[in-house]
Amino acid sequence: MARSVTFKGNPVTLEGPELKAGDKAPDFTCLKGLEVVTLANTPAKARLFSVVPSLDTAVCSAQTKKFEEAIRDLGDAVACYTVSLDLPFAQGRFCSAEKITTMQTLSDVHNHSFGKNWGVLISSGLPLPLLARAVFVVDRNGTITYAEYVSEITNHPNYDAALEALKKAAA
Repeated sequence: MARSVTFKGNPVTLEGPELKAGDKAPDFTCLKGLEVVTLANTPAKARLFSVVPSLDTAVCSAQTKKFEEAIRDLGDAVACYTVSLDLPFAQGRFCSAEKITTMQTLSDVHNHSFGKNWGVLISSGLPLPLLARAVFVVDRNGTITYAEYVSEITNHPNYDAALEALKKAAA
Protein backbone atom coordinates (compact mmCIF):
# COMPACT_ATOMS: atom_id res chain seq x y z
CA MET A 1 0.00 0.00 0.00
CA ALA A 2 1.50 3.34 -1.05
CA ARG A 3 1.91 5.89 1.70
CA SER A 4 2.68 9.54 1.29
CA VAL A 5 4.21 12.42 3.15
CA THR A 6 4.78 15.92 1.84
CA PHE A 7 7.85 17.74 0.63
CA LYS A 8 7.33 21.52 0.74
CA GLY A 9 3.59 20.85 0.83
CA ASN A 10 3.57 18.54 -2.22
CA PRO A 11 2.73 14.86 -1.71
CA VAL A 12 5.45 12.27 -2.36
CA THR A 13 5.02 8.50 -2.24
CA LEU A 14 7.05 6.28 0.08
CA GLU A 15 8.07 2.79 -0.95
CA GLY A 16 8.06 -0.04 1.56
CA PRO A 17 6.32 -0.87 4.81
CA GLU A 18 5.35 1.54 7.55
CA LEU A 19 7.28 0.23 10.53
CA LYS A 20 6.09 0.70 14.07
CA ALA A 21 7.18 -0.06 17.62
CA GLY A 22 7.20 -3.80 18.18
CA ASP A 23 8.25 -4.68 14.61
CA LYS A 24 11.47 -6.55 13.97
CA ALA A 25 14.03 -4.18 12.46
CA PRO A 26 14.52 -5.05 8.77
CA ASP A 27 17.94 -5.75 7.33
CA PHE A 28 19.71 -3.36 4.96
CA THR A 29 22.96 -3.03 3.05
CA CYS A 30 24.51 0.43 3.38
CA LEU A 31 27.98 1.87 3.02
CA LYS A 32 30.07 3.38 5.79
CA GLY A 33 32.85 4.81 3.69
CA LEU A 34 33.58 1.88 1.37
CA GLU A 35 32.71 -0.72 4.02
CA VAL A 36 29.44 -2.62 3.61
CA VAL A 37 27.26 -2.44 6.73
CA THR A 38 24.14 -4.50 7.43
CA LEU A 39 21.87 -4.50 10.46
CA ALA A 40 23.82 -7.52 11.75
CA ASN A 41 27.06 -5.45 11.56
CA THR A 42 25.67 -2.87 13.97
CA PRO A 43 26.29 -3.57 17.65
CA ALA A 44 23.65 -5.44 19.64
CA LYS A 45 22.76 -2.45 21.82
CA ALA A 46 20.32 0.44 21.59
CA ARG A 47 20.59 2.01 18.14
CA LEU A 48 19.22 5.23 16.71
CA PHE A 49 18.72 5.58 12.95
CA SER A 50 18.23 9.22 12.00
CA VAL A 51 17.10 9.25 8.37
CA VAL A 52 17.57 12.42 6.31
CA PRO A 53 17.14 13.39 2.64
CA SER A 54 20.62 14.99 2.34
CA LEU A 55 23.23 16.28 4.76
CA ASP A 56 23.67 19.25 2.40
CA THR A 57 20.37 20.79 3.55
CA ALA A 58 19.77 22.94 6.61
CA VAL A 59 17.24 20.75 8.47
CA CYS A 60 19.22 17.54 7.82
CA SER A 61 22.42 19.19 9.00
CA ALA A 62 20.68 20.53 12.12
CA GLN A 63 19.11 17.12 12.82
CA THR A 64 22.49 15.39 12.68
CA LYS A 65 24.14 18.01 14.87
CA LYS A 66 21.27 17.90 17.40
CA PHE A 67 21.52 14.12 17.79
CA GLU A 68 25.35 14.33 17.86
CA GLU A 69 25.19 16.71 20.79
CA ALA A 70 22.42 14.86 22.64
CA ILE A 71 23.96 11.38 22.49
CA ARG A 72 27.45 12.24 23.70
CA ASP A 73 26.43 11.67 27.31
CA LEU A 74 25.15 8.16 26.50
CA GLY A 75 28.63 7.03 25.44
CA ASP A 76 29.08 3.37 24.52
CA ALA A 77 25.57 2.44 25.66
CA VAL A 78 24.23 3.34 22.20
CA ALA A 79 25.16 3.31 18.52
CA CYS A 80 23.75 6.12 16.39
CA TYR A 81 23.58 6.54 12.64
CA THR A 82 22.54 9.16 10.13
CA VAL A 83 21.23 7.45 6.99
CA SER A 84 20.94 9.24 3.65
CA LEU A 85 21.44 8.70 -0.07
CA ASP A 86 24.46 11.02 -0.01
CA LEU A 87 27.65 9.42 -1.30
CA PRO A 88 29.93 8.18 1.50
CA PHE A 89 32.56 10.76 0.46
CA ALA A 90 30.08 13.64 0.88
CA GLN A 91 29.02 12.23 4.26
CA GLY A 92 32.66 12.07 5.36
CA ARG A 93 33.30 15.63 4.22
CA PHE A 94 30.21 16.84 6.13
CA CYS A 95 31.26 15.04 9.33
CA SER A 96 34.80 16.46 9.12
CA ALA A 97 33.59 20.01 8.47
CA GLU A 98 30.95 19.88 11.23
CA LYS A 99 33.08 17.90 13.73
CA ILE A 100 30.57 15.02 13.85
CA THR A 101 32.36 12.22 15.68
CA THR A 102 29.67 10.24 17.55
CA MET A 103 26.96 9.91 14.90
CA GLN A 104 28.09 7.50 12.22
CA THR A 105 26.91 7.94 8.64
CA LEU A 106 25.44 5.23 6.46
CA SER A 107 24.94 5.76 2.74
CA ASP A 108 21.99 3.94 1.19
CA VAL A 109 23.22 4.77 -2.31
CA HIS A 110 24.33 1.15 -2.96
CA ASN A 111 20.90 -0.43 -3.49
CA HIS A 112 18.40 1.70 -1.54
CA SER A 113 17.69 -1.32 0.70
CA PHE A 114 17.40 0.78 3.85
CA GLY A 115 14.91 3.07 2.15
CA LYS A 116 12.85 0.22 0.70
CA ASN A 117 12.93 -2.04 3.78
CA TRP A 118 12.29 0.73 6.32
CA GLY A 119 9.60 2.48 4.26
CA VAL A 120 11.44 5.78 3.71
CA LEU A 121 12.43 5.68 0.02
CA ILE A 122 10.59 8.37 -1.92
CA SER A 123 9.46 6.46 -5.01
CA SER A 124 7.55 9.24 -6.77
CA GLY A 125 6.94 12.95 -6.54
CA LEU A 126 10.55 14.15 -6.86
CA PRO A 127 12.95 14.19 -9.83
CA LEU A 128 15.57 12.14 -7.93
CA PRO A 129 15.48 9.47 -5.24
CA LEU A 130 15.72 10.69 -1.66
CA LEU A 131 14.92 9.26 1.74
CA ALA A 132 12.09 10.78 3.74
CA ARG A 133 12.88 12.21 7.17
CA ALA A 134 12.36 9.62 9.90
CA VAL A 135 13.81 8.42 13.19
CA PHE A 136 13.92 4.85 14.47
CA VAL A 137 15.15 3.37 17.73
CA VAL A 138 16.05 -0.31 17.79
CA ASP A 139 16.78 -2.20 21.01
CA ARG A 140 19.57 -4.72 21.62
CA ASN A 141 17.29 -7.56 20.45
CA GLY A 142 16.64 -5.96 17.06
CA THR A 143 13.11 -4.78 17.85
CA ILE A 144 11.96 -1.30 16.88
CA THR A 145 10.92 0.58 20.02
CA TYR A 146 10.29 3.95 18.37
CA ALA A 147 9.38 4.98 14.82
CA GLU A 148 8.59 8.46 13.52
CA TYR A 149 7.95 9.27 9.89
CA VAL A 150 7.95 13.06 9.70
CA SER A 151 4.81 14.00 7.74
CA GLU A 152 6.38 17.12 6.16
CA ILE A 153 9.93 16.28 5.12
CA THR A 154 11.18 19.84 5.63
CA ASN A 155 10.12 19.75 9.33
CA HIS A 156 12.24 18.56 12.24
CA PRO A 157 11.52 15.24 13.96
CA ASN A 158 10.46 15.01 17.61
CA TYR A 159 13.95 15.00 19.12
CA ASP A 160 12.78 14.69 22.72
CA ALA A 161 10.61 11.63 22.05
CA ALA A 162 13.35 9.91 20.03
CA LEU A 163 16.01 10.57 22.67
CA GLU A 164 13.70 9.39 25.46
CA ALA A 165 13.09 6.16 23.53
CA LEU A 166 16.84 5.74 22.96
CA LYS A 167 17.62 6.23 26.66
CA LYS A 168 14.90 3.73 27.60
CA ALA A 169 16.24 1.16 25.09
CA ALA A 170 19.75 1.65 26.46
CA ALA A 171 18.72 1.13 30.10
